[in-house]
Amino acid sequence: MTEKTPLQGLKVLELASVLAGPSVGMFFAELGATVYKIENVTTHGDVTRKWKLPKEDADTDISGYFSSVNWGKSSFAVDLCQEEGLKIIYDLVAECDIVLVSYKPGDAEKLKVDYPTLKKYNEKLIYSHITGYGLQNPRAGFDAIIQAESGFTYMNGQPDGPPTKMPVALMDVLAAHHLKEAILLALYYREKTGKGQYIEASLFKAGVSSLANQATNWLVGKAIPQRMGSDHPNIVPYGTIFKTADGKEIVMAAGTDKQYQQLITALGRPDLATDCKFEKNHGRVIHKEEINGIIQELIVKYTRDEILEILQQKRIPAGGVFNMQEVFEVPEAEPMVLNGRYESGMEIKGVRSIAFTTTDEMSVEELSPPPHYGQHTREILSGVLKYDEKAINELINKGVVYAKQ
Repeated sequence: MTEKTPLQGLKVLELASVLAGPSVGMFFAELGATVYKIENVTTHGDVTRKWKLPKEDADTDISGYFSSVNWGKSSFAVDLCQEEGLKIIYDLVAECDIVLVSYKPGDAEKLKVDYPTLKKYNEKLIYSHITGYGLQNPRAGFDAIIQAESGFTYMNGQPDGPPTKMPVALMDVLAAHHLKEAILLALYYREKTGKGQYIEASLFKAGVSSLANQATNWLVGKAIPQRMGSDHPNIVPYGTIFKTADGKEIVMAAGTDKQYQQLITALGRPDLATDCKFEKNHGRVIHKEEINGIIQELIVKYTRDEILEILQQKRIPAGGVFNMQEVFEVPEAEPMVLNGRYESGMEIKGVRSIAFTTTDEMSVEELSPPPHYGQHTREILSGVLKYDEKAINELINKGVVYAKQ
């Protein structure tokens, strides 16, 4: 860590798993906070450790999925259902500033790690709870279901195709961002008042709040958004995928009439810049299929690199439709890549959780790679909680905790 990490000294207890909660934990780790990732002994840790692609190593407990949101953390494996395990958690709560949980409503109370209970051990605690639907709905939150129930799946896909889920757990990502904002506000409030608080953010509400213009297209215009592929419902040509001569694809974002006029002129059809059907955006929305068909016929004469060069010279917003390999060949993606190596020699890569910079470059220069299951159990018990070697060994032998050898 550098001296410029703004949250150095802050301690986070992560009682969350999978994606949303752990992504919040990694965000704080990257800003310099110490993050204790609590993993369940009875399930052998975060379930995403086992979510592997066919080509991934079956013998390691680090999956690509797990490594997406768990850099910079210490793994502590414990059985919360044993009184001694619960006591350890209470001892850690006393040392921490923030607790992250992702239990469905009622489960934290059953496990005795709810806010009123933990607050007894730390009055200034900021307790941050991610739910599926809010505190009044006991359903567990699964991204695929909430994408469907928040309207995203219905809108997504080709006009003649079925509803389609986004290939990223978008609801988890959105809810995590809302929770980060709330926690930062709570930290600011605590600075002023000395008081901690309870925070809740749900996947469903995060999804609804992110419907943006599609929500108001219904609320104001009473138009139910339909599947349009990558087309935009209000702007043409914007978002439409066009094929090029080499079988690749590009997307354009001509958001103004002037940009459309520049585009169509650059493609060799200046007459269409003043055509009454296409001159204004409203006309292009009405005659979308016709104008997009014309543009496609003009673009397919060029390779992807050729047409993008032409459009870039004219400052017309356009880009290639990149696969994941191509994404990380873009120079701007390079600083986002995390590189790590384990003692075994295994290399691991990931992506930074932070996509902003500041004038003082307040970020962590290096993060430790995602932890092995129970990698830091002994270290936390001895270094943080001051347990002696005999007590630690007894806890391990009883199955209260697990420590990686």
